[in-house]
Amino acid sequence: MLKKLSIGFATLALTVASAATTYHVTLFQPSFINGAELKPGEYKVEISGDKALLWRGKNSTEAPVKVENTERKNQTTVVRYGPGSQVQEMRIGGTKTKLVFAHESTGATPVGQ
Repeated sequence: MLKKLSIGFATLALTVASAATTYHVTLFQPSFINGAELKPGEYKVEISGDKALLWRGKNSTEAPVKVENTERKNQTTVVRYGPGSQVQEMRIGGTKTKLVFAHESTGATPVGQ
């Protein structure tokens, strides 16, 4: 009975662990993701499906993200910025993971509508 219970908890723990992946990323400048300003510092980035949750202390923000694989393992973590310090992608050091962040809509009406 105890053995079955232990196996059940181990299986549950593996299932929960595989549901989300967490990385550590350091931002060296003020940055924007999904309209939220992130101050420089170390953040935890948790990926669950097509969502990224970034948090530092009690502050957090969620953003849509696309997870892609690079051809080679990323030597270091690299954050790529667009206009206005908007984070476009993060390549996670020591992995083949690339996180591509969706851009926040500006609220402008598309041409022809």
